[in-house]
Amino acid sequence: MTQSVCIVGLGYIGLPTAAVIARSGASVLGVDIRPAVVDTINAGNIHIEEANLDSLVREMVQAGALRAATAPEPSDVFILAVPTPFTDGHAPDITYVLEATRSIAPALRRGSLVIVESTCPVGTTEAVRDVLRDARPDLVFPDGSGNAADVCVAYCPERVLPGKILDELVSNDRSIGGLSPACAARAVAFYRGFVAGECIATTARAAEMCKLVENSFRDVNIAFANELSVVCDTLDLDVWEVIRLANRHPRVNILQPGPGVGGHCIAVDPWFIVHSDPANARLIKTAREVNDGKAHYSFARAAALADANPDAAIACLGLAFKANIDDLRESPALEIAVELARKYGSRVRVVEPHVAALPKDFDGTGAMLATLDQALADCGMLVVLVDHNEFKTVPAEARAGKAIYDTRGIWRG
Repeated sequence: MTQSVCIVGLGYIGLPTAAVIARSGASVLGVDIRPAVVDTINAGNIHIEEANLDSLVREMVQAGALRAATAPEPSDVFILAVPTPFTDGHAPDITYVLEATRSIAPALRRGSLVIVESTCPVGTTEAVRDVLRDARPDLVFPDGSGNAADVCVAYCPERVLPGKILDELVSNDRSIGGLSPACAARAVAFYRGFVAGECIATTARAAEMCKLVENSFRDVNIAFANELSVVCDTLDLDVWEVIRLANRHPRVNILQPGPGVGGHCIAVDPWFIVHSDPANARLIKTAREVNDGKAHYSFARAAALADANPDAAIACLGLAFKANIDDLRESPALEIAVELARKYGSRVRVVEPHVAALPKDFDGTGAMLATLDQALADCGMLVVLVDHNEFKTVPAEARAGKAIYDTRGIWRG
């Protein structure tokens, strides 16, 4: 009998996950509150940019294995893949997760498995269980007593790289935490149906913390590189040369600096740990402050260069939070480009080959979206904010005579 799966949230994780699970032989319903997204997917198209996702979604929709709707339906498995932002005070906001939980409650049945994939603070899976238990008193949920439950509840975070999501959803290991050993075992069995990596059972709280730790580790290491770049600027040193030399040590592997840290994971998840234990998460908090501060520092450097070249049009190269994708979430490049546009208005040209129009943040600034060729022809100042492949291949002669601030080190020499 074909397994039915309902995935709530069809964004950068939910839609690829839905397509991969459909490819494994399941009947998948993707749920999103945005009718335009639902219509797009049901037409066999996609609303995000990800390598090879368009053809897979089209194939699965045409085969009848994947469809989309605005409301959940009774299913064997429910996956919550909605955003988890933070508030102005960096407190985690699980409102979307709890709203998604309430939306699936009427569709639950005995034997259902509920999996939270959204990145969450520790204890969220238990909160999901509590919401479901309140909404469905006719069903038994895991309570830690070892009693048999009608519905299994588990947590399994993604750990994928944008641009390689379809491959990594299958190949990467999974930490799968249940609210009981039986819940973990049930979830492990489900993921083994489409994951080639190892599926490791643990508790829900350990799996929740594991996801936060992974991204906090990366954030701390990036913060070291970003702080080092500021120190090297002060000492008039080439940070990329210093890192290249230091990395020749057999036990040193310093990452590359940039204008900050973006994306919905690394720029957000460490705050969940800080919020849970602010007295002890001192290094993690400092790393977040260093990386957020690097965007302000980069803007100041770019503005100083613009002031020193008052007649030059300014090209901001890139808006995405990393190379070769269209994802602008928490992007320091976007933050810097917007601030430059607000300060210098129509002097600013924005080059982002992965978007068709400038975000609303630029409204009223006078900044214009331009192609790379247009920017190279019209602008006397170039600010590299993202290391897209298109930018790396700009020849030296096309840059000659221009004022350049390269936050990514792609044009060294």
